[in-house]
Amino acid sequence: MTKKQLEDYLWGAANILRGMIDAADFKQYIFPLLFFKRVSDLWDEEYQVALGESGNDLSYASFAENHRFQIPEGCHWEDIRKKTIDVGAALQTALNGIEKANFEMLHDVFGDAQWTNKRRMSDEKMLDLIEHFSKMKLSVTEVPHDIMGEGYEYLIKKFADDSGHTAAEFYTNRTVVKLMTQISDPQPGESIYDPTCGSGGILLSSVLHLKEECKEYRTLKLYGQELNLITSAIARINMFMHNVDEFLIVQGDTLDSPQILENDELKQFDVIMANPPYSVKKWSQQKWMNDPFGRNIWGTPPQGCADYAFQQHIMKSLNPETGRCVVLWPHGVLFRDVESDIRKRMIEEDYVDAVIGLGKNLFYNSSMESCLLVCRMQKPVERKGKIIFVDAKEELRIERTNAWLEPQHIKKISDAYWKFSDAEGFAKVMTNNEVLENNGNLSLQLYVKQAATISEHNTEELISNIKAGQQQINASLEDLFIQLDNIGI
Repeated sequence: MTKKQLEDYLWGAANILRGMIDAADFKQYIFPLLFFKRVSDLWDEEYQVALGESGNDLSYASFAENHRFQIPEGCHWEDIRKKTIDVGAALQTALNGIEKANFEMLHDVFGDAQWTNKRRMSDEKMLDLIEHFSKMKLSVTEVPHDIMGEGYEYLIKKFADDSGHTAAEFYTNRTVVKLMTQISDPQPGESIYDPTCGSGGILLSSVLHLKEECKEYRTLKLYGQELNLITSAIARINMFMHNVDEFLIVQGDTLDSPQILENDELKQFDVIMANPPYSVKKWSQQKWMNDPFGRNIWGTPPQGCADYAFQQHIMKSLNPETGRCVVLWPHGVLFRDVESDIRKRMIEEDYVDAVIGLGKNLFYNSSMESCLLVCRMQKPVERKGKIIFVDAKEELRIERTNAWLEPQHIKKISDAYWKFSDAEGFAKVMTNNEVLENNGNLSLQLYVKQAATISEHNTEELISNIKAGQQQINASLEDLFIQLDNIGI
């Protein structure tokens, strides 16, 4: 199956639901069904391979060792396809059975959709969906893992487009993710963490990055936490669809209850990339003041904005030797006075490595400008005591309200970061002390001065053109008055 055929096939399933339920809720029905079909077709494919290896030994072909996922009796896709009444109840039973039989890997992976609510999802509509998914085989032979992963990502993007303001909760612009990965530069064997992982795209970008560089990607260890149950399930399915098994994604509130621990302390990672929810107002500020994990390393952020609670959680979760992070933020984190003390401490301890300003519309479904805050626990000698500022707000492509980074934009920005040198109107290296003299303000416009857009020669030419235009206007007006006079007005 080609990528385009798969995309049309997947989007066709969503269109069956259109008009019955809100577009923002499509994902809680389509993703579990898609994964259920994939798991069933994989099991069938493995069964046939085992039959061939064993000379048609049916018992051998059913052995658990021959299958990536176990499917209990009565819980296969074809079992549900035979149902004509109470389809939702039968489907719920099958999904629960598969989760239970593969508890370590698949617990809660199918989310909590209301399959038995017939007012929301009638038997007829359920049968339409099941028959649509039954049209094609989703085995590895028909749909290899890389095509399946791309198709799944396509569906995530389409649902984000349809979801309005909620899209940012589970989707980060993938071209920005690509840039973040180029800057963090994950290496084989490293641990990657996203404390607000959404649908898992940022974590998977590390795998794709190493694949592109022809490096060993299977030794990466991926970790994520996500508040929303459905979204965390989507992220786990995303890993399986990309044939990634070495991961841990948990559901819960990262600030209130971080769950990825080691020896009862926060686990530490080589690379952290994140797009946290910004300006969260409802968070446990009082609990943070006496945080049991010691994350209030530089102070307590204001109740009305948890941005620096997330940033401090990230810093506390970095490996003291190898740790580096790239975090996508709105520009407010760079200059807000109420957080200046926290920001100054971070600069004084020489963790801030780079500030990269991005253009409008790169936050999903928001016109707000964004920035990347890059930190390192141990900077290379040539970068110690310094910060590079890169003003890349013009490096993007915009069509209507959509914006993305083209490959040349990503290259120009990442090259500027790695070269760590001045580029007029684009990049400027400053010392920590120079930034602290500005009260720790990290605003790009304080450091990257835009090149003059009009030279002295151009100014004279512009004035000359204005004068010529004015003379033309005056001549036209005189001509108009003469003509009006000639007709008696």
